[in-house]
Amino acid sequence: MVTNERVIELIKQKIPDSEVIVDNLSGNDHLQVTVTSSVFEGLSLIKQHQLIYSALTKELANEAIHALALKTQTP
Repeated sequence: MVTNERVIELIKQKIPDSEVIVDNLSGNDHLQVTVTSSVFEGLSLIKQHQLIYSALTKELANEAIHALALKTQTP
């Protein structure tokens, strides 16, 4: 299990200027994450999502996060 606060911390370590909102969809391992950052400017949606996945690699690999719905946007 991973806390919402930990998910926010990990994403902010990777993307320091980000605003992150985490919602539990089902239990604590099905999450919806919304990330707003200027870093996404000019990046494809796939590249934006890859940045988030790279911040949460360990949590996804050990299934602390079982399902992850992402929404990325620029400010």
